[in-house]
Amino acid sequence: MKEQLSLTQVVEHIRWNDGLVPAIVQDAETREVLMMAYMNRESLKLSLESGETWFWSRSRQELWHKGATSGNVQQITSLKYDCDGDTLLVEVKPNGPACHTGEVTCFHNEITGLPETSKQASEAETRFAVLGELESVIAERERERPEGAYTTYLFDKGVDKILKKIGEEASETIIAAKNKDNDELRLEVSDLMYHLLVLLQERKLPLDDIMSELSRRHERPRRD
Repeated sequence: MKEQLSLTQVVEHIRWNDGLVPAIVQDAETREVLMMAYMNRESLKLSLESGETWFWSRSRQELWHKGATSGNVQQITSLKYDCDGDTLLVEVKPNGPACHTGEVTCFHNEITGLPETSKQASEAETRFAVLGELESVIAERERERPEGAYTTYLFDKGVDKILKKIGEEASETIIAAKNKDNDELRLEVSDLMYHLLVLLQERKLPLDDIMSELSRRHERPRRD
């Protein structure tokens, strides 16, 4: 177990550049990079004490609490510094868009013209992006519990109801496959995957952990 560092010890581990250090903010659930800003010693102290992100505005020369006016605060789930101690990684649960334009992330302007191999790799990554988006929506439903939403109903009823629905959808998936009805199979598998994501959120098990496990299994040496 790693030793818990005090604020003074953390500050000593960081290489400040003119009193500032860049802080990369990442969604703890979707893993999407949301923004980059700067922290000084005071904003880091406030971030650690409040559990929400505080930064130093170089243009206004003042501290700013992210979401203080918009309501789009960022609840910190972890805060790390890199191997050189010159960059912070702040994982958060955002309460709304990170960008002042209303975009979820500040990094929404894509540069085109990459080599075809890079494009193919990007397409492979975005192929299953909908799963990450759905995971984010489900997490938001659990936090906000909008009235009348089916996902809210599942979380309100608890894990037993979620498990019952998974059992039902698994049975219906089997029936569709046995009937060789691919249209029905597509619908039932979609329902099953949705309820599995709800279960993962209820148990606080990130989808990334499942993907990592599948990756580890794929990389294991095969026996003849």
